[in-house]
Amino acid sequence: MDLQRLNCRSEYEWEIPARGAMRVPVVIFGSEALLRDMDDKVYEQAANVAALPGIVGASYAMPDAHWGYGFPIGGVAAFDADEGGVVSAGGVGFDISCGVRCLRTGLTRADILPVQRRLAEALYAHIPAGVGSHGAIRLDARETDAMLARGARWAVDRGWGWEADLERVEEGGAMAGAEPRQVSPEAKKRQRDEMGTLGSGNHYLEVQEVTAVYDTAIAAAYGLIPGDVVVMIHCGSRGLGHQIGTEFLKRMAIAASQEGIALPDRELACAPLNSEVGQEYLGAMRAAINCALANRQILTHLVRQVFSDVVPAARLALLYDVSHNTCKVEEHRVDGRKRRLYVHRKGATRAFGPGHPELPKSLQATGQPVLIGGSMGTGSYVLAGTRESEERAFSSACHGAGRAMSRHQASKIWHGRQVIDELASRGILIRSPSWRGVAEEAPGAYKDVAAVVDSADAAGLARKVARLEPLVCVKG
Repeated sequence: MDLQRLNCRSEYEWEIPARGAMRVPVVIFGSEALLRDMDDKVYEQAANVAALPGIVGASYAMPDAHWGYGFPIGGVAAFDADEGGVVSAGGVGFDISCGVRCLRTGLTRADILPVQRRLAEALYAHIPAGVGSHGAIRLDARETDAMLARGARWAVDRGWGWEADLERVEEGGAMAGAEPRQVSPEAKKRQRDEMGTLGSGNHYLEVQEVTAVYDTAIAAAYGLIPGDVVVMIHCGSRGLGHQIGTEFLKRMAIAASQEGIALPDRELACAPLNSEVGQEYLGAMRAAINCALANRQILTHLVRQVFSDVVPAARLALLYDVSHNTCKVEEHRVDGRKRRLYVHRKGATRAFGPGHPELPKSLQATGQPVLIGGSMGTGSYVLAGTRESEERAFSSACHGAGRAMSRHQASKIWHGRQVIDELASRGILIRSPSWRGVAEEAPGAYKDVAAVVDSADAAGLARKVARLEPLVCVKG
C-alpha cells in the first residue's frame, strides 16, 4: 500500500480522509511495515465500506487486514439503524461466527512430550476434519432448530460439555434473537451431519505450550503460566453459515436496488437494518452464530474424551470462546453520547475492556480474553481487551496473522509433505486429511503474527498477555 495516500495519525494508526462518496474516514491500524505490505484492495474496500448508509465513526481495518469479499477481512464498521444504517452479509462473512476457543489443560510440556505422537493420532482419529467432513452426530429437523435457537447451551444440555463452560462463551453460549425459521431448508440440510467437525481451510485444533508471558497479572488471572499446555480450537458454522451468506447476498443485492442504495461495489450488497430483509438476515445470522458456538462446544467434548484416555490427569477448563465474522448490537459512546449500534466484525475480534457489563464477573477485573490464532508453525497469542479499545475501534481487535498470499499462490510454492516434515523437525506434529490443504496453509503464506499482535498492542486495541506455540496440530 502506498503510504503517501494516507495521513499518519500516530505510529500505529493511519487515516484515509472522507472524500467523494465516503461518509466517514477510514482508519487502518498497523506498523508502517505492515501497511506497506498490505494489499491495495484493503484501501479500496475499506473506503467503499465508508460510503455505506448509516455508518458511524469510521470504517476500520485491523493490523491483519487483507482482501476479502466486499469488506476487507479484518474490517470493522458500526451502523445506526435510526440513521438509515444497513446490515451487509459481506460485512459478516460466509463462515458466520468462525471463532476460537482456548482450553487450559492443567498439564505441562513435560506431561505431553512422552505421549505427543499418541495424542496427535488420537485427536486426528476422533475429530472429523477436512472438506465435507461428517461427524457421528445426526440431527433431525427438530433438533436442528433447537441447536440453532440455543447454541452451546443446547450442546451442554445434551451432555456435550459442562455448565461452567457457558460463562466463558460470548453471549453466555446462546445468541439472543436467533430465528431458525429464517434459515433455509438447504442450509439446515448442509449442517445436520456436520456438527462436531472442524471443516477445512484455516480451521484447526492445536495443542500448544505457553512459551512467554507479557502481563503476569492478567496471565495469572487467566491461569496461564510458562510451560503450561492449552488447546485451541478454530472453526465456525460450516456449510450452514456459508449457505446463509450466499442466499442473503442475492436478496440484499435486490433490496439495495429497491431502497435506492448506491453500492460502490456489488459485493457490498446490503439491506436497511429496519427492513424485512435486514431483520430476516439478522435472525438467520444469529442462528448461525449459535450453530458455531454449539459446534465448538461439541468439539470441546470430543477433545476432553481424547485427553481423558491419553492423559487422564488433564482437566481442560475453558478459558474463553470468541467469535469472528459477526454483526452484534452493542452500546458504544460516540461524540459524548451512548448509541445502540450494529457492529460488523469481519475477521475481527470483540475486545471488551475491564468492567464491561457484558463480561462475566470472573473477567471484570482483567477484560475479555482476545484469542489470536497462528498457522501451524507460528505462535498464537492471548491478549486482553482494553477500555481504550472502545474509542479506538468499537472495542475490536485483530483475529489472526492475516494472509500474505492466496491459497493458490501458496500451493505453488510449498508441498504438503514438505511442510509437515519441516514442522516435525521442529517438534510440531501435523495431522491432516489433505496435503494440499497443508500447503495452502503453510506458515509462510501468512503475515508475521508477532508483528500483527505488537501493532494491536501498541495501538491500544488489546493488551498482549501470552504467546502460545504448537506441539500438535490437526488441520482441516
